[in-house]
Amino acid sequence: MLPRYRGINRTILYFMPELPEVETTVRGISPFLTGRTVTNLVVRESRLRWPIPDSLADRIVGQSVLGVCRRAKYILIEFASGHLLIHLGMSGSLRFASAGERPKMHDHVDIEVDDGLMRFHDPRRFGCMLWVEGAPTDFKLLRDLGPEPLSDEFNAAYLHRVSRNRTTAVKNLIMDSRVVVGVGNIYASEALFRAGIRPGNRAGRISMPRCKRLVAAIQDTLADAICAGGTTIRDFVSGQGMPGYFRQELLVYDRRGKACRICATPISRKVIGQRSTYYCRLCQN
Repeated sequence: MLPRYRGINRTILYFMPELPEVETTVRGISPFLTGRTVTNLVVRESRLRWPIPDSLADRIVGQSVLGVCRRAKYILIEFASGHLLIHLGMSGSLRFASAGERPKMHDHVDIEVDDGLMRFHDPRRFGCMLWVEGAPTDFKLLRDLGPEPLSDEFNAAYLHRVSRNRTTAVKNLIMDSRVVVGVGNIYASEALFRAGIRPGNRAGRISMPRCKRLVAAIQDTLADAICAGGTTIRDFVSGQGMPGYFRQELLVYDRRGKACRICATPISRKVIGQRSTYYCRLCQN
């Protein structure tokens, strides 16, 4: 059973790394870790969102990394006996460091391998580092998740089916991880703009053609963000310590009052589901 969850200040949730940032991290650390043996685990601060298990060093030290993958916003490092599950929380990052590099403030964990180390940095300590035995899909944090947005399972027929009779705003629906994973606040606003759909529209009234446009827009937005290395709003950096550059390509998010890049109408902002939501009153209906 997971330790009891600590409450989060909702006003800063929009800074958290989303799917493109996590995918960028996975692609960055996988070549560095895969095939290498963990030689030491240094835990400077175990009090994250859930405490790092005392037994974690016994689980991974001396073991070889078989691979690194992502499920939703979780990073899974595979070993023969299980998986190390990592979540970056609201401000976390993984980066490489040399053996002699002194840790910075909030560098809570070092995973040392035979020719270097990976360092976990998390100023707000809402990330996590847990051990998972058995199939990761059966683990409590992963078993109820919806399909990956870039997979074949996420398509117009699926979105149309799950949205029927839903009175919630369509933006809230696509941000529900039980419906589809990894569509965070920034990318939801951007995808809805690309699809020409108002964020506050009732999900159950979105037609099949519009579902098709929305699925394509979500996939294109996330793919473009991954290619740009993610969106750095405040804290995120990649495994190489680099920020993401998709922020320069944002069409509506955080552009309240600025001219729409398509029609020049000032971008509007409203709160939907306690999240800032940006849209164009003319381009989206």
